[in-house]
Amino acid sequence: MTNISIHWFRKALRLHDNPALLAAMKDSAEVYPIFILDPWFPKNMRVSVNRWRFLVESLRDLDESLKKLNSRLFVVRGSPAEAFPELFKKWKVTLLTFEVDTEPYARRRDAEVVRLAAEHGVQVVQKVSHTLYDTERIIIENNGKAPLTYTRLQTVLASLGPPKRPVPAPSLENMKECSTPVTEDHDKEYGIPSLEELGQDPKTAGPHLYPGGESEAIARLDLYMKRTSWVCNFKKPDTSPNSLTPSTTVLSPYVKFGCLSVRMFWWKLTEIYQGRKHSDPPVSLHGQLLWREFFYTAGAGIPNFDKMEGNPVCVQVDWDDNKEHLKSLGRTGYPFIDAIMTQLRTEGWIHHLARHAVACFLTRGDLWISWEEGQKVFEELLLDADWSLNAGNWQWLSASAFFHQFFRVYSPIAFGKKTDKNGEYIKKYLPFLKKFPSDYIYEPWKAPRSVQERAGCIIGEDYPKPIVAHEEVRKKNLERMKAAYARRSPSAAAEGQDETSKKGKLVKTRVLLWLWGTCTGGTRVALWVKPQSLGLADQKVGGSNPCNGVSSRCSVPTTANLAVRKHVKVKVDK
Repeated sequence: MTNISIHWFRKALRLHDNPALLAAMKDSAEVYPIFILDPWFPKNMRVSVNRWRFLVESLRDLDESLKKLNSRLFVVRGSPAEAFPELFKKWKVTLLTFEVDTEPYARRRDAEVVRLAAEHGVQVVQKVSHTLYDTERIIIENNGKAPLTYTRLQTVLASLGPPKRPVPAPSLENMKECSTPVTEDHDKEYGIPSLEELGQDPKTAGPHLYPGGESEAIARLDLYMKRTSWVCNFKKPDTSPNSLTPSTTVLSPYVKFGCLSVRMFWWKLTEIYQGRKHSDPPVSLHGQLLWREFFYTAGAGIPNFDKMEGNPVCVQVDWDDNKEHLKSLGRTGYPFIDAIMTQLRTEGWIHHLARHAVACFLTRGDLWISWEEGQKVFEELLLDADWSLNAGNWQWLSASAFFHQFFRVYSPIAFGKKTDKNGEYIKKYLPFLKKFPSDYIYEPWKAPRSVQERAGCIIGEDYPKPIVAHEEVRKKNLERMKAAYARRSPSAAAEGQDETSKKGKLVKTRVLLWLWGTCTGGTRVALWVKPQSLGLADQKVGGSNPCNGVSSRCSVPTTANLAVRKHVKVKVDK
């Protein structure tokens, strides 16, 4: 036994599938498992009391698991750059291990810690275990760039083979030759923080629906894995955004904090799929984990990924700076949107399609507020707020990157009705509307005064009128999106998007260069063309009518008109 080791827990708040932890235990006489309460996070990120509670519970659970290995968790207060030199000297450390983190702040932080370790003669070992694959390897295999489409990611991953299998959790056997020195005042100096210490009032936390920690994560995973038919038939678009109980696994907070290994999740699913008919990516549960991989890789490889300016894949849009509209979320006058925001604020989780509805409403659909502002709201309130996924999904849903069919807008009225005609979800989260008849529950402002009085809720007094008229602003915003797309440079516009079928096979290559034209019958159509077709003679391009969604094939002279992206006359093939 040659080393005295520190294992630095960050996101991987678990014992299972933690190769960096195993590396710390190997050939070590002493091992110190630590978690650092870094003041950077509360200063630079919005964190709700619900998410703080989840973290505290995860740390407490981790400490209990380490106790079973005759070890303890050391919670250190202070910045890593200040804490590590003291710990290196105090414990005479020779080895530091931790999991790779690809977020911008984490990269800067870790580079500084590696430098400090070198100054103190401490070896550093970093292991990949928060993602299915090493995102750097994916980028290298994709010619040094992050894949910008799901199908491209799948192609790259196919060349890499399946993800690595999870490593086993450490046992007493791993600790047989090493120990964790613990003093009597351990809890006083290195104990788990309370919510009060973190500046949070426990009374303001929402219902305790999703307890934090590895033990809870594994129990929930095991529960779902017993439902083999449900797992095999799972298709994300078929789940409901407004069911009264979650229609998905709600394992995302556990994966975000690393209480549950994404590789364990993947291989558990693989075992169930074996020999059974099952759904496929992108809609299957495997597909959801690949979406996570897609955005993690994008976040690692695209500069300024969480911003519009300086982000090379993001459409530059002249969003409004309307602080009053931003503050209105939860009181917009649209019950479906307000119910979603109420669930989010109280419980810390909402269905992915509910996130879609809110994100579209806030940005291009209705309020025309920057997706960066919406990103901040989700960053604060979601238990599973994850830097890469949050930024990527807000860009997608605002049609700023990855998804470019900006004419497809979620209705704050009709969308919720598809899966909850009577508005039971609205009645649960906005109980003051529960006496409205189903005919008016999504549009209470249309109810006659007598109906409002019987319901005990007068619109404009007890509940606000709609903050905007959806149909009016939708049309206006479509024109503004068209203008934003027209301003794109040819190189930026040439970022492609693949569309996949439910079986995950490529169906068509979507918009690479957008322009708007008028067909010979006078109908406005959206056109797209591959960049390699520019400069050719007549070229077949795809087209769609944003008014009725009818697709057509169009012949367009590309030489001049497409290059300058002006209105063109097109002929619709019969």
